[in-house]
Amino acid sequence: MKVALKRAKYELLEDDKAFYGEIPECNGVYAYADTLEECREELKEVLEEWILFRIHKNLPLPVIDGIELKIKEVA
Repeated sequence: MKVALKRAKYELLEDDKAFYGEIPECNGVYAYADTLEECREELKEVLEEWILFRIHKNLPLPVIDGIELKIKEVA
């Protein structure tokens, strides 16, 4: 998860002076908050939920910086 968060892109939105953050490799993982720190925290929470959802639905996770997470079935 730390590797994915390091790939996050943040932008200050001029219209309302809020921050937008996203992780491009993780489709749908984005956050919007009043401060950069709040945006980072929200993005971390969204990423955690996104990973858990994809694991629950047995969907693949992206390879980021050569790190690949695979889900193995155990008996």
